[in-house]
Amino acid sequence: MQGTIETILSRRSIRSYTHEPVARSDITMVLEAGRWAPSGLNNQPWKFIVVYNRDTIEKMAACTRYSSIVQNAGVVIAVFLDTSQMYDRTKDVQSIGAAIENMLLACCELGLGAVWLGEILNNKEQVNLILKAPESLELMAALAIGHPGERKTTSSRKELKEIAFEELYGPQWR
Repeated sequence: MQGTIETILSRRSIRSYTHEPVARSDITMVLEAGRWAPSGLNNQPWKFIVVYNRDTIEKMAACTRYSSIVQNAGVVIAVFLDTSQMYDRTKDVQSIGAAIENMLLACCELGLGAVWLGEILNNKEQVNLILKAPESLELMAALAIGHPGERKTTSSRKELKEIAFEELYGPQWR
């Protein structure tokens, strides 16, 4: 088991998968990781629909231009904001993002590949129909999960000096 920082730094978006089935126990752990994300007032505004059925996955794949990623996934988890549990939209959507990141990190830790699909939101009404989701659920993302068929080990990020700035209080140090 690797440490948290190592998992964060080694996680990559995996877009192709083997045909090896994903253990339900692994998906349970992924869902647990999502469940323990922070949320404002601890309202836990998320709902997850786990899709194993190949016909349903094919229908979901038709809702995104990244259909091959969805089609090859062993499991797809649709992540929803439960608007009936909302108290502040911005905070609740941020909480959903935290839940998704927890789930992606859990996948990495478990040796699974996963990718966060947002483009599918262009057809979120269709996805809701396919999954028979109640109107109170608003699709926030889909996670395609499987055993990695690729392992990209490098990724680039902006330098810290490009994105982080310090505000200095008191006298300026030279």
